[in-house]
Amino acid sequence: MASTGITKRSRTRRAGESMYGLLLLAKNVAMTLVALLILVAGVWSSWGDAKPSMLTKGLERGTLTVSRCDDDWCTGRFTPGSRGGEARPEVRVDAAVTDGRGERLLVAVKPGKDEVVRTGTAGILHAWVPFGGSLLLASLVVAGGLRMRRTAWGLGLAGAALLGASFATLTF
Repeated sequence: MASTGITKRSRTRRAGESMYGLLLLAKNVAMTLVALLILVAGVWSSWGDAKPSMLTKGLERGTLTVSRCDDDWCTGRFTPGSRGGEARPEVRVDAAVTDGRGERLLVAVKPGKDEVVRTGTAGILHAWVPFGGSLLLASLVVAGGLRMRRTAWGLGLAGAALLGASFATLTF
């Protein structure tokens, strides 16, 4: 019989190689789940402000005139934009979306609350800021844990673009 030059690996070595492959698969599944969890958490935390900011149909819309601000919130008078709306002497808005006292903002009232969110491009982009941060964080997990560098660059650049656009629309 002619020898082919191939030697059979031992049973122990084959078991070790398959176990190593199983561990690599488990690591990739775990890193994928962590990245997805980060992204879902970003969408979840953004959706509370993004929904009334983007989907304003059926919500009370109008103008907020800012009268005072503290570190986190600004308050002011809400004037409805259409008939049938209710004027409110004091509603609050996130301080990050306004320059301060005297500014007039187009807003939508959150259902059942005395809180408003800014509408328009600036309001929508500001509402999605937590998702932009989660894109940046997920890009690190994808690059380091999954070794998918191109995908990580895409996620990171998308997150940076979202954060940069939000900053630009709110400051200029």
